[in-house]
Amino acid sequence: MKIESVNFYYFSMPEVLNIGDGSQDALLVRVEAGGVVGWGECETSPLTSIASAVAPMSHSACKPVLASVLGETLDDLSDIARIGDLVRANSFDQLQMDHTLSGIDIALWDLMGKKLGEPTWRLVGYDKPFRKRPYASVLFGDTPAETHSKVSGIRQTGFLAVKLGWGPFGRGSANDDAEQVHAAREALGADGILLVDAGTVFSENVAGAAERLRALSEARVHWFEEPFHNYALDEYRQLSKTSPCVALAGGEGSHNAHQAVQMMRQGGVRFIQVDTGRIGGITSAKQVADQAVAFGVTYVNHTFTSGLALAASLVPFAGLEDHVICEYPVEPKPLARELAGNPFPLDKDGMIALSDTPGLGVEVDVSALQKYLVPVEIRVGGKTIYETPNLK
Repeated sequence: MKIESVNFYYFSMPEVLNIGDGSQDALLVRVEAGGVVGWGECETSPLTSIASAVAPMSHSACKPVLASVLGETLDDLSDIARIGDLVRANSFDQLQMDHTLSGIDIALWDLMGKKLGEPTWRLVGYDKPFRKRPYASVLFGDTPAETHSKVSGIRQTGFLAVKLGWGPFGRGSANDDAEQVHAAREALGADGILLVDAGTVFSENVAGAAERLRALSEARVHWFEEPFHNYALDEYRQLSKTSPCVALAGGEGSHNAHQAVQMMRQGGVRFIQVDTGRIGGITSAKQVADQAVAFGVTYVNHTFTSGLALAASLVPFAGLEDHVICEYPVEPKPLARELAGNPFPLDKDGMIALSDTPGLGVEVDVSALQKYLVPVEIRVGGKTIYETPNLK
């Protein structure tokens, strides 16, 4: 069968706030081939990725992403990787390409799963999916008291693990951050799993990040996430060897599998976090999961948006029994909540798992999304090269 259509849909909340919350807008990809439809989601700036999909060719290695996808044969699972390689070759100089390809790749895996009547996790090579321990992923409160209240409320809903990130962390003194972390530990309880995400606030400042280690160690923080930018491999390695030792996590900023592998090989991270909607899709994310096993590093998904994104992010490590912890957004904006509902409610043990439903096992609620749809038209030289297709 041939890929007949690849449609992009930009959705947004009425107001997008200047906060670290990627659930305020979304870019969905709908792919159709042989009468079967697959859905994917890009972790991206929606307009930027739409432009990368349709922009006129600049030169032989800077073509629009769709030029390597539309009309391509999709008869075998190997065609998904082949199409991804074709996109990378033809759009090599387009830095947005991996973000755009991610949603397409996810949609192709969803489509093939539906066509073959198999769940996507089985198509990538696993015999069974293992349950995952979700951690509630939320922003730090503006004050320690607000953080305490937030964590206490989350614990009461059945979560054993909580990750706090961004907000004021790293923007004040080390003592300010210590108060935040200790408030979180007190609210979570001694048996809870506490995670801290610095949101790259320290850039390349190892000394500043190291000032926080003592409080993190005292609060028994499970990992210290993204203290630096993704490319700061020397800084990651230096901090990983600094006492008191706190396990480092990172990798969500990786735009391809090679970057994530270097985080493990050179950066000294003990948890590699991969965003399937950014790294090139399920295909690239599964490559990283395989490498994580080889390196003895724990693979973790990065997901802060919708149920569709969560489903795709669980696939690459669904069959890894010892890689248990997973990110689980609990404060998404209404857009992200309504996009696909909540396909992964916590079970009696506070765990989640992928189902045997063909494809990703998630249904996109098109009717609920209509009110968030942002019509887009791109004109070049007086000619329309893109217009939002009908949402169906």
